[in-house]
Amino acid sequence: MAESRKQPSSPEFDERKRDEIALGEKIAAGESEAIWGWGTPAGKLRAERRARLIAEGGGLAPGMRVLEIGCGTGNFTEKFAAHGAEILACDLSPHLLEKAGRRDYGTCPVSFICSPFEECGTEGGFDAVIGSSILHHLDMDQALPKIRDLLKPGGRIAFAEPNMLNPQIFIERHFRQFFSHISENETAFVASKLRRTLEEAGFSNVRITPFDWLHPSTPEPLIPLVSGIGRLLEATPGLREFSGSLIIVAERGTGAGS
Repeated sequence: MAESRKQPSSPEFDERKRDEIALGEKIAAGESEAIWGWGTPAGKLRAERRARLIAEGGGLAPGMRVLEIGCGTGNFTEKFAAHGAEILACDLSPHLLEKAGRRDYGTCPVSFICSPFEECGTEGGFDAVIGSSILHHLDMDQALPKIRDLLKPGGRIAFAEPNMLNPQIFIERHFRQFFSHISENETAFVASKLRRTLEEAGFSNVRITPFDWLHPSTPEPLIPLVSGIGRLLEATPGLREFSGSLIIVAERGTGAGS
């Protein structure tokens, strides 16, 4: 890990927190799912698939204790809850959490905590730590050791994150002044580098799989065609590396020091 680790009490962290809370307030004031691209017919299908891949990666099931980082409006929390695990959902934005609290989670025990993840004071012992499009908002030097410490030995992480090798993601991150939904703090990941980072942070059995070629603006009649082409690209060596997202699954090791 980098030696210049920014502690949660640092001015850099405080500025980052203020910026993220302000962005959350802005997104909560509008049609949040539309801003994020989850509200269209294609976006809804993308969200369902993404939630399923995260849930499968984390092994979500009844009787498990799960931490969701960056739950936002609860769009994905609602989908995770269908698997029956006990979920503690964390987000730093009170405005987004207000929306999350109005959702129907059925009989699944879901609770919320309003806090930046780096300052989240919850006790550990989680079977899984999961999230959608959240790691790229965090200081990884701070977040990964905390995530590992919150997991039971052998516990899993499962995240879906933007792929920096995807042309659209690359453009958004390097010309973010033209994209109001992209904050100054967020980045994206390259699979090979992220794998090394996770292994250095004490995770084992790291699997990072590129996926997702269905753009949220895809017209509804073209969704089956685009989805089919996307699945073909995901199965094609070389081309799959440019998919829009990465599904990230790993375990906390059970050896000494873990």
